Amino acid sequence: MRKKFVAGNWKMHGNLQQNAALLERIKAGVSGLKCDVAVFAPFPYLGQLQSVLSGAAVAWGAQSVSEHAIGAFTGEVSASMLVEFGCRYVLVGHSERRSLFGETDRVVAAKFEAAQKAGLIPVLCIGETLAERNDGATFSVVSRQLAMVLDRVGVAAMVSSLLAYEPVWAIGTGVTASPAQAQEVHAAIRRQVAALDAGVAGALRVLYGGSVKAQNAVELFAQADIDGGLIGGAALVADDFLAICQAAS
Repeated sequence: MRKKFVAGNWKMHGNLQQNAALLERIKAGVSGLKCDVAVFAPFPYLGQLQSVLSGAAVAWGAQSVSEHAIGAFTGEVSASMLVEFGCRYVLVGHSERRSLFGETDRVVAAKFEAAQKAGLIPVLCIGETLAERNDGATFSVVSRQLAMVLDRVGVAAMVSSLLAYEPVWAIGTGVTASPAQAQEVHAAIRRQVAALDAGVAGALRVLYGGSVKAQNAVELFAQADIDGGLIGGAALVADDFLAICQAAS
């Protein structure tokens, strides 16, 4: 049985005062829950997360990472730097990084590898746009994105990673893939990994990210191949985020 995982992606939100209140509520609220919980904050707040969450039942991570280990890359942050701030996880390939900042499948695969080399657990985000779904290309797009990483690092590397399926058309729109729609894609992702190694596929946790709320979390998380959620807006409201964590427990 795969343990559920709930990840809160703050995106570009927060300030020191708001963060402190939110983290204290989350830290207190996760006590006794049976799921893994992590929060992903903007780079400047990772030190605050380290200070507040050290020793708590909440892990933390960054929202992106450079594919480079060191060098003249102004504005970039390396995986080893994230490790120094206690990060255990890092998002790679989030749809906003792909669409707004031009990260290609090849760059995402390089970031995945760089994260693992530094000892981080990458959360690989994959998913299709509305146009791609309407064109019937959902499975080919998701398969291509995943294949680029598998080709670069090998299927064994997936043991130390998580996947997140995020249909781009459902992110921040209030529209959610139906549990059946989400399950269909999650099952296809697991089959693609199973074709290379059934054992790795069986243990791999695949999260759903796309307007997850307390109201739909229970039904989504009940699907056979959905192992938790990558939460956006609801992660900024302690009660909402904790309700989703409760649904995963």
